[in-house]
Amino acid sequence: MVQYYDAQSKNNNKRSGRIYTDLDLFFGKKTSNSDVQDVTDIKAVKRSIRNLVLLNHYEKPFHPEIGSGIRDMLFENMSTMTAIILARKIEDVIENFEPRVRLISVRADPNLDRNEYEVTIEFFVVNTPTELVDLTVFLEVLR
Repeated sequence: MVQYYDAQSKNNNKRSGRIYTDLDLFFGKKTSNSDVQDVTDIKAVKRSIRNLVLLNHYEKPFHPEIGSGIRDMLFENMSTMTAIILARKIEDVIENFEPRVRLISVRADPNLDRNEYEVTIEFFVVNTPTELVDLTVFLEVLR
């Protein structure tokens, strides 16, 4: 039995007029021709959002403006105010650099025991506006 994790299941919707495709960054191999697999629709958008959230400024070549800058916030004291600022930075980067998404909410909940933030992002993909997509990302400081 294959077990799917978040952002790893495919959704090929017949009603959508446009299918979003990206390369699989885990470099999974196709069985037919040993090429790199592609990811489509919701899976592609979820991975793009996760990459945008984890990207710092000046990490993307020739586009220093793209990035959230949340790694700096992870070294601040954990409080509700820091969580609100973190959520606002994530909202800004998604609204500015991901045109395939209609953002509903971003919630950052601090977990003081584990020294991490649980960020929940709810959005609609533009070509499937009837399905609310929920993405959860855990942010913690790795030393």
